Amino acid sequence: MRVTVLSRRGSIDLRGLLADLTRSDTGRAAGLGVAVIAVNALALVFTIIFARILGASGYGSLAVLLSAFIILMVPGSALQIAAAREVSHDLAARRPNPGAGVHRWLRRLAIATIVVAVVAIPVRSLLGALINVDELWAAAGVPVTAVLWMIVCVERGVLQGFQRYRAVAYSLVGEATSRILFALLLVAVGLDVTGAFLGTALSLVAVALILLRPLGRELGPVHDRAKDVRLRDLLVGAWVPVVGLTLLLALQELHIIIVKHEASDDAAGSYAVAAVAAKAIIWVAVGLGMYLLPEAARRGRTGVDSRSVLLRTLGLIAGAAVPMFLIYVVAGKPLLGAVFGEDLTKASDALPWLGLAMTLLACAYLSVQYLLAMGRAVFIWVLAAAVFVEVAVLIGIGADLTAIALALLAVQIVCAGTTLTLALRQRLPAGEAYVPA
Repeated sequence: MRVTVLSRRGSIDLRGLLADLTRSDTGRAAGLGVAVIAVNALALVFTIIFARILGASGYGSLAVLLSAFIILMVPGSALQIAAAREVSHDLAARRPNPGAGVHRWLRRLAIATIVVAVVAIPVRSLLGALINVDELWAAAGVPVTAVLWMIVCVERGVLQGFQRYRAVAYSLVGEATSRILFALLLVAVGLDVTGAFLGTALSLVAVALILLRPLGRELGPVHDRAKDVRLRDLLVGAWVPVVGLTLLLALQELHIIIVKHEASDDAAGSYAVAAVAAKAIIWVAVGLGMYLLPEAARRGRTGVDSRSVLLRTLGLIAGAAVPMFLIYVVAGKPLLGAVFGEDLTKASDALPWLGLAMTLLACAYLSVQYLLAMGRAVFIWVLAAAVFVEVAVLIGIGADLTAIALALLAVQIVCAGTTLTLALRQRLPAGEAYVPA
């Protein structure tokens, strides 16, 4: 149905305007950002459901298992960046059979999944002891799930390179939704904590199989003789994203660990939930980064100034940050009390400053994504210095939650300002040979 609105300048086709918006740079980037917001809303639902079903002790074990998995997610996330960049450059250079090596990559990762499972199952007692859980089969599933995550990341990265952003967005929401459903099913048949964790593995298997269809449309038939990039080379070339994402994760999480050591248990818990609320803007940046990196790589390789893509995504972050900050200033304490409980509002005064600090970290994240697209690695020294300064300064402050948030904000101002300056100075001219980071 076509909806038309009359104005002084004539009729306006709203359906056409919406279609144009979704095809625009801003619209496609915002779509991925919305998908990541939905994923994190579903993650919160997952937490609420299984905290109630499993109880405090059971959910504590599940949280440890998930934390171990999150640590092992970084290589997969870096592979996604590398795959998106590789395909984007193949398309920009008009090479035949772009992404021809993807079939081989996925076969190797499927074999790796089996090998990791064969190794992990016999040593499940050791794995359980390392992460301090009694659910040994779930402990064995942690490394297997990490390899499954790598498979999905490669698929998403390739689809990003082909500009199939809608398929990537649907896969994100589908994974988060199916994770809840599979976990509920496994818990219902009596697997408890193990079932709740293995729901993540099953959701990754389902998404990996579903994404083969849009991948097949883009890749076409397998070219066994294609001289493509090997998975080993892709992994070696991904060391910069691995280090960069690890440092960004450290900037995002270390302050919570430090507060746990310095403050009382109640204060540390209040600070942790405030940090969860503040980090919502980071997940918007993660979604925008999925659009930014391949688009910047493609445009930069063809000689088009790709900095406009970075500036548009930063504008979207600013648009999301302003209402967030105002809400935290005006209603931070009642918001924390309503969502997490009245006993977890001690960090409400720190919440607005935490929100600003995480907004700046989101800007640094997008700047890093842009620099990765340009094949640059200079940002690593900036992030490493920021991590060192953050730890040193926060340890010296002690247990004052608001002072910690303000110090964190000061560190992020310098970090975001420096990475953004580096990003805006980088451009890959047409014809310049691309050197992977």
